[in-house]
Amino acid sequence: MYWDKCSTSNQLDNSSINFSVFSKSQCNRVYSAILEVLERTGTKVYNEEALNLLKSAGCRVDGERVWIPSRLVEKAVASAPSRIALADRNGKRRLFLEGRNSYFGPGPTTPNFIDLDSGERRKVTRQDVCNVASLVDVLPSMDFCMSLACISDVTPVLADVHEVHAMLENTVKPIVTWAYNVENNMAIAAIFEAVAGSEVGLRDNPFFVLYTEPATPLKHPKEALDKLLYMAAKELPIIYTPGVQGNATAPASLAGVIVMAASDCLAGLVIHQLKNPGAPFIAGGVVTNMDMRTMIHCYASSPDFCLMHAGYSELVQHLGLPMFSTAGASDSKVLDMQSAIEYSLSIYSAALSGANLIHDVGFLESGMSASLQGLVMGDEIISYVRKIIAGIRVDDETLAVDVIDAVGPGGHFLQEDHTFLNFKTAFWDPRLFSRERYPAWEAGGKLTYEDRLIEKTRQLLAEHQPEPLDSLTANELKRIIELAEDGRVA
Repeated sequence: MYWDKCSTSNQLDNSSINFSVFSKSQCNRVYSAILEVLERTGTKVYNEEALNLLKSAGCRVDGERVWIPSRLVEKAVASAPSRIALADRNGKRRLFLEGRNSYFGPGPTTPNFIDLDSGERRKVTRQDVCNVASLVDVLPSMDFCMSLACISDVTPVLADVHEVHAMLENTVKPIVTWAYNVENNMAIAAIFEAVAGSEVGLRDNPFFVLYTEPATPLKHPKEALDKLLYMAAKELPIIYTPGVQGNATAPASLAGVIVMAASDCLAGLVIHQLKNPGAPFIAGGVVTNMDMRTMIHCYASSPDFCLMHAGYSELVQHLGLPMFSTAGASDSKVLDMQSAIEYSLSIYSAALSGANLIHDVGFLESGMSASLQGLVMGDEIISYVRKIIAGIRVDDETLAVDVIDAVGPGGHFLQEDHTFLNFKTAFWDPRLFSRERYPAWEAGGKLTYEDRLIEKTRQLLAEHQPEPLDSLTANELKRIIELAEDGRVA
């Protein structure tokens, strides 16, 4: 081959396309601003155990107000693991939260659903969570499951526990969930330990992550820290995610929003690592801005959303921590052209940024509603984006110089072995996008993309049969939930 005689020096190959918001020096400057906020301004901590940990570590404490020295933040960043491996329900390690590995899934806590049959907005039921988990289980670009819902037809104070049960019954993929309080957190951990077979089994191969939030700006409620400390003691992964809004709970600047979110997140990290150095922690933050005209938080309906999440991801990568980010969401009230644009751009920028766990696929109405069709649409967009992120492979096979030479001027490649061997994998193949000619599309009923989404969603729900839990485990989960219903912790 012609390049056999060629040589290269200091060759550098791109394994994917490149994208960055911050330079290394900018990341350092943002980090310095965060250290200054925590050391100069401090934060409020409404949890006695956390206050004692901080005071014993050398923080200045005045009531609930705590000033955190930079050395403690830097020590916590250094002690937290830079990678976390998540298994599936069967114990097979599936997700490796490190570097720029990106994984996608739905979001949590929406009170409303867009009904698949009527198209109307209604309250969420337990069956909706079962359907979400079943779709996540079968959709190839969905890597982990969240409930996409806040159930209305179960015991209200245990809706979080019932969501976990519904997800475990319908998917083997890793689960990210939430808890109202530490008692429910204990019940949820007991459920996952029952499925794993033991506390040690779950710790060694975790297949659930807990999501909890501070009350930004610079406030850490007792309930949030109860859960943080509990998960640290159990050595199970937790996400500490402030929901920050520029103009309202953060400054009116993109960098200021990131500083605010990261300050709250890293204060949580310090407490977490003081409790149990080396326990798994995932940094995060839903960083948005408040629209001063409508007073809603802008959920992917602006380039600022994409920029802030990408910049925040780069900062967290700079610190060597796993990152929880946001994409596949929309401010639109229904699944329409606006939502398709917002899903696409937010998924693309999140994947480019290399965030590790990317949630909220399927969100509508700024997180107040969700859609099963949105989940299916998001899955195809993720597949599309991943093809771009993979970049272009350059080697003897793909350059195909010998094939070009064999075909020569005026020939074609349809009959070449190279084409036969590569056409199915070389180019992206859509599952729902229309590529047929107009007469064929017309003969098929002139189905729009929305029509095909609804049809595909119904087909997947009707045909997919998730792997069931074994009967002993299923009965144990019911027992744990019955104990929780009676106000007892398993």
